Amino acid sequence: MSILRVDHVTSAGAAEDAQRLADACAVLAGAFPDYADRIAALPRQLHAAHEREFGILLLTLEDARLRPRAVALVHHHADLGYAFLDIIATAPGQRGGGYGGALYQALRERLSAMGVRGLFMDVPPDEPHMVADPEALSANRARLRFYERFGARPIIGSVWEGPPPLGQTYDPPFLVFDGLDRDQPLARADAAAMARAILIRRYDWEADHPYVEAVAASFTDDPVRLRPPRYRARPRKAEGVRPFAVVASDEHRIHHVRERGYIERPARVSAVLAGLEGLPITHLAPQTCDEALITAVHTPDFVEYLRTICMGLPETETVYPYVFPVRRPDRKPNALWLRAGYYCIDTFTPLSRNAWLAARRAVDCAVTAADRLLADEPLAYALCRPPGHHAEPALFGGFCYLNNAAIAARHLTQRGPVAMLDIDFHHGNGAQSIFWTDPTVLTVSIHGHPNEAYPYFSGFDDEVGEGAGEGCNLNLPLPAGTDDAAWLAALERALSRIADHRPWAVVLGLGFDLMRGDPTGDFNVSPEAMGRIGEAIGGLGVPVLVVQEGGYALPNLRRGAFEIFRGLGQKLARL
Repeated sequence: MSILRVDHVTSAGAAEDAQRLADACAVLAGAFPDYADRIAALPRQLHAAHEREFGILLLTLEDARLRPRAVALVHHHADLGYAFLDIIATAPGQRGGGYGGALYQALRERLSAMGVRGLFMDVPPDEPHMVADPEALSANRARLRFYERFGARPIIGSVWEGPPPLGQTYDPPFLVFDGLDRDQPLARADAAAMARAILIRRYDWEADHPYVEAVAASFTDDPVRLRPPRYRARPRKAEGVRPFAVVASDEHRIHHVRERGYIERPARVSAVLAGLEGLPITHLAPQTCDEALITAVHTPDFVEYLRTICMGLPETETVYPYVFPVRRPDRKPNALWLRAGYYCIDTFTPLSRNAWLAARRAVDCAVTAADRLLADEPLAYALCRPPGHHAEPALFGGFCYLNNAAIAARHLTQRGPVAMLDIDFHHGNGAQSIFWTDPTVLTVSIHGHPNEAYPYFSGFDDEVGEGAGEGCNLNLPLPAGTDDAAWLAALERALSRIADHRPWAVVLGLGFDLMRGDPTGDFNVSPEAMGRIGEAIGGLGVPVLVVQEGGYALPNLRRGAFEIFRGLGQKLARL
């Protein structure tokens, strides 16, 4: 499973909507059986929106077959400018797959786009003296650690988490607040108003009940204080790593598609950079490269089409391909927006003005980093966004538009043979297609088996190249659940073949979606293994250009980046 989308279930009007709503409710009820009656009432509540003082937002993270992997139920208190997260749950058997994090991040972005100023939630406490069942403590800590990763922390200085009222017996929860990355602190009046609204509208307290008044009055700090971070990872240091250049561009932020649950997000770059803290890096700005480098890899017709349609679109408009030339690939529609299907391999990669601008700048990042190797540096990192490894000579898709790594590899062949190693969870179909008949560039990909993983139609082990390039493509497809030992065994095969090619440099397509917990991947590769992967690749003893591809679980980006660059940097320090 690889293709995910976030959607907003609004009602049960059509048969398809009714089924999706029923599936979403089943996920919620399965995770919270005590709420079964309230969840069963959701379809009617969604239909009768005018009867409530707040809106209901039901978000789902769905796979390619529209099956919900995670569901979030949110109350939007538009009159107050805030929202309340009632429930977030993953489908049975899906915990730890990164689905909850992907959905929560999408929810935060959806609320921000709606003008919501912050998100409140009830979360069980992580203080031992507040928990009756010690076995529940670890799960409570995991929840609060999860939310803290996004900046959400418990409000302190109120009686919300005080002893239960009216003699009730339950672990008093924390009232947790997520400011949605806004710089504004939470005002006391807003916190008090939302606490009242949650008690009255969600928990059915009478508006004039003394407990409601006591809770609202207990917010005395202005602005409200949040508990200091408790689960922040300790800064890590790596010894013996030679300084290396990181090339990234802030222009990647302009490419941010919120519709259709597009999970390739700007936050990925920030997460990677956070992971590189503690390593000796030098930040370089990308330099604009000659477009001839792009057309040495992509057809001029394709490049011109991407530029023309993207730059001709209004800034707020996107085009999705939906008609594909299966029978007559030699005929192009006259309308540019219809022609998207001629040049695309899927239906979920949009064209927009900013897509071209960001993709063009990502190429600049890759070429600028490649120039560091041509200047005799042993390691450089092109932190590209959007990624590029699914882009073929005349095709885009998989969130990829221009093949950054392949363009850099072609640029590096001016000095001699080059090897490309793609370790993204998804097959590197782009480089395979681009260098299919080229013996100067060896292409190797370790990926999820195409019977189960995008792009589905390539990545099989019998695809070896043609003509002069026969034998210069190696695919190592692996089954779902592949662990450290099995993945590292595949890497050993890959590195043996690369050594036989005798390249002067390796272009590493780095996708953190090979790690356990990525929502688009099914491998079970640990953070510790990422360090061993870096050491093994660095052990080839040739310069390495790292080009960023996929990976969508932010904790994996932080931890994985540190580990693999520690391993690479320590080995390549000897060059």
